[in-house]
Amino acid sequence: MGRTYIVEETVGQYLSDVGLQGKAVVCGLLVGQCSPQKDYVILAARTPPKEEQQENLEHPQAQLDEEWAAEHANQVSRMLPGGLSILGVFIVTAVGLTDDLQHTLRRLLFAVEKSVSRKRLWRFADEEVSERVALLLCSASKKLVCRTYDVRDPKSSARPADWKYQSALSASWLCLQGTVHINIHIPLSATSAGYALERNTRNGLTRWAKQIENGVYLINGQVKAEDCDLLEGQKKSSRGNTPASGHSFDVRVLTQLLLSPDHRSTATVQICSGSVNLKGAVRCRAFLHSSKPKVKDAVQAVKRDILNTVVDRCEILFEDLLLNERPGKKVMSSEKEFHILPHRVFVPIPGSAVMLCDYKFGDEPAEEIRDHFMEMLDHTIKAEDLEIAEEPNTACVSPSAGSEGSVGSTDEEQPPQPVRRTLMMKIQQNTGVIAAVAVAVFAAGVSFHYFSD
Repeated sequence: MGRTYIVEETVGQYLSDVGLQGKAVVCGLLVGQCSPQKDYVILAARTPPKEEQQENLEHPQAQLDEEWAAEHANQVSRMLPGGLSILGVFIVTAVGLTDDLQHTLRRLLFAVEKSVSRKRLWRFADEEVSERVALLLCSASKKLVCRTYDVRDPKSSARPADWKYQSALSASWLCLQGTVHINIHIPLSATSAGYALERNTRNGLTRWAKQIENGVYLINGQVKAEDCDLLEGQKKSSRGNTPASGHSFDVRVLTQLLLSPDHRSTATVQICSGSVNLKGAVRCRAFLHSSKPKVKDAVQAVKRDILNTVVDRCEILFEDLLLNERPGKKVMSSEKEFHILPHRVFVPIPGSAVMLCDYKFGDEPAEEIRDHFMEMLDHTIKAEDLEIAEEPNTACVSPSAGSEGSVGSTDEEQPPQPVRRTLMMKIQQNTGVIAAVAVAVFAAGVSFHYFSD
């Protein structure tokens, strides 16, 4: 028996309204939450078209650019709080499911999964669902073909799945939120000067991720058994049901300062060319469907939100350092430099208790955030609905021999506001240059201090 997908009715309406506008095929992403018994789909977002894309009505699969769709998935994954993920892909076409389209759907699904998984600091648990959905909709007959593939198995074959619509699905969710204070020091070994800055930073974050994974999580001030029902002990309604919609839980994270007596601690000395420091407070938020959630599911969603948001901020910062580099300017000078860092903003899905997120630089206007949501998710939001979760700080880049970076007010001149709201194509065209920029950073022998919000 295949998996069952419970789908918000508005998603069905969105898919029906997707216009081909002269194109033979349109693809996009399906967003929601996995559970052992069924998956919940609350959002569908078409992939933005490429301006230079040529139409091929005889071979519609030729219009599906896997690399472009994978980059779209990477951008959208940054906008998903804990508990939500990209569940699969959809294709809307004027023709039925041909063998070529089925093969293309499969390749597209695996390309998307590879794109969103490459940055993860966490791994799938053995018992987690690894099936992802590939949905095809014929725009003429409105006929649906829903199949799944096991993304852990490159040789996985298609399995049939049920696609069922349900009204007000996106209103039945629980929210977990809290603030995590981080202070991560990542030494940059002199022997790894040829490595990319991203690679060194990721290595340091991987070590920090173990602290988050092994931390103690207090939900509303209590430590509960993993298999305990999250809603256990909650006040019942007059009908005997536990109120779920809009229900919020406070989460606090305690990380171990010392290793347990069963582990031996070893100290190493290494020569460093610089360091990366991440310091500050990170606002985390996760959502769970209210159908019998377990404590372990809540903790897992919060953990992954913490890990994902820190990695995303690092990636966005590196992209901005590259995209805002001025012609003729050295990659890194011997003087201090300050950089505006992104902080998190949330926005509700219309008619839903679930919120999505994005990242905002300094005085970047809310209209640009709104436009970014429109471009990535193909949904309109109101600028006044944006909820700024954190206060921005600055990052100081200084030579390793100089003084430490500082946060807060400074008498030195601050940099102009960076512009991050660039088209995906611009980011995609420049990602290959990041490694070269990073090598130049190492060659300069600087100490890089990044202070989060």
